[in-house]
Amino acid sequence: MPPFLALLPLHTDPGEAIAPLAGWRYATAWTWNWPGGVLIVLALTLYVAGVVRLRRRGDHWPVFRTLSWLVAMALLAFATMGFLGVYDTVLFWVHMVQHMILTMFAGVNIAQAAPVTLALRALPTRPRRWLVAVLHSWVAKVLLFPPLNTLAMVGYPFALYMTGLYEITLRHDWAHDLLHTWMVWIGVAFFVPILGVDPLPNKLPHPLRLLLVMLQMPGHAFIGVTIMGATRLLAGDWYLSFHRDWGVSPLRDQNWAGGILWATGDFTMVTVMSALAISWYRDSQREAARVDRALDRQEAREATLAGGAPGSSRADESTPSSGGPGGERYDAAEGVSSDATAINDTTPTNPQPSSPAAH
Repeated sequence: MPPFLALLPLHTDPGEAIAPLAGWRYATAWTWNWPGGVLIVLALTLYVAGVVRLRRRGDHWPVFRTLSWLVAMALLAFATMGFLGVYDTVLFWVHMVQHMILTMFAGVNIAQAAPVTLALRALPTRPRRWLVAVLHSWVAKVLLFPPLNTLAMVGYPFALYMTGLYEITLRHDWAHDLLHTWMVWIGVAFFVPILGVDPLPNKLPHPLRLLLVMLQMPGHAFIGVTIMGATRLLAGDWYLSFHRDWGVSPLRDQNWAGGILWATGDFTMVTVMSALAISWYRDSQREAARVDRALDRQEAREATLAGGAPGSSRADESTPSSGGPGGERYDAAEGVSSDATAINDTTPTNPQPSSPAAH
């Protein structure tokens, strides 16, 4: 075995004695995953440091987003190091719960936490410009292209479970860890553009986001029902070699796994669709308020011109439109569309009104 593979976590195989999964084993069965554990701790530390930096500067960061990040990191730790990480090669239904947590639940919470927006607001000027350059690179545009990631989200369960690929991930530790990495990545890459919190190179209108979610839903349902109704065991040689005399039978285990894939996939997507509908409504309200302000400014300019004070009109026209609280703007200096405060962290939190002498 190559030396670097010794750093990868080992997974349960048929040659090991494994205690039955029952009772307190659901809470006490844990295994430490060095690469995953270090990355989770590092991600948690950096996020909290960014939030602390903003608060010390007097800027606001939503508590909901911080909680979403904490939940995401806890889910990743539980899915890879809790009993799911111990028994994911022993029981198919355990693997499927792990699959849905890594892909769906963790992906949604990471997207809601808006880590890119936090980085753009908390980083110093030079690293922030580097991050903006990465966001505008062709690599980011390809990796975060929503239709491509929707196709991957729909297609990879078929490629995994309907071929011999799944058994390869059970028999080889490097393939097993690569599968976990892929699940986390595709969940994040799918949900970040859909939820639209972070600034991205490919920003989607709300109708297209809803369409992509609706296109994704039948995929999980179809593959889940197919696994539930299968009479041939997937990776049967592997699972039967454990010679378990506890838990559900291998065929019932597979039936449960298909049901979990179907139910949790549809539940997550319905939840995301509800969040999208709310976001769409709020964005439309902000846009309506922005249009009203623009009309008010236009009326004020016309009234000023009618009163013969063109200088005031020019001063009014030079005032940029802010886009409203939480609205979007395109920062020409940085070149990325984001929240009004996401990029230019030099803007004072509580700007003082200008004195009459300035006019």
